Amino acid sequence: MPALVTYKTPVLADWVDYNGHLRDAFYLLIFSFATDAFMDRIGLGIDDRDASEHSLFTLEAHINFLHEVKLGEAVEVRTQIIGHDRKRVQLYHGLYKADGDVELAASEQMLLHVDLAAGPKSAPFSEASLEALQLLSEARHDQPAPAYVGRIIALPGKQTTL
Repeated sequence: MPALVTYKTPVLADWVDYNGHLRDAFYLLIFSFATDAFMDRIGLGIDDRDASEHSLFTLEAHINFLHEVKLGEAVEVRTQIIGHDRKRVQLYHGLYKADGDVELAASEQMLLHVDLAAGPKSAPFSEASLEALQLLSEARHDQPAPAYVGRIIALPGKQTTL
C-alpha cells in the first residue's frame, strides 16, 4: 500500500529565511499540520474533538534536517505509525518533495491522548480511534522502517550529565 500522505503544501514566502530556505520552526509547523490531518483519520478531527472533548498532545518531537527546502517547493508529509498503546501513539513524519523519493526532513513524535474536560488528563483512546490506529498500522505494515527513529543528540563517545 502506498505511503499515508497527511499534508501537502508549497513552501510559502513567510516561511523562509534570508537564504530562501525553510526556517527551522516551519518544519515543525508543517509536521504539526500533518499531525492534525492524522488526527482526522483516527476520529479526532475538529468536530470529534469538540464533541468528545478529547485530543492529542505532543509529548516529544525530534526533527532531523536532511536537505535544503526552498521557497515555492511543493512538499508533502508521509506518515507512519511506529507504535501505539491505549493512550499514546508514536508517529514518524517524513517530509518529501511532492511525489519525490528523497526525504528532506524527518520528525519522530510521541503523542498522548487526553481528556480536555478532566483537566486535561491522559485518557484511553476510544474504541473507534484504537480500531482506526490498528487498521492504519496493519495496512502499511510492509513499509520500510524509517531511518531516523530512536535517534538521540550526542557527540560520538561522549555522555552528558547535567
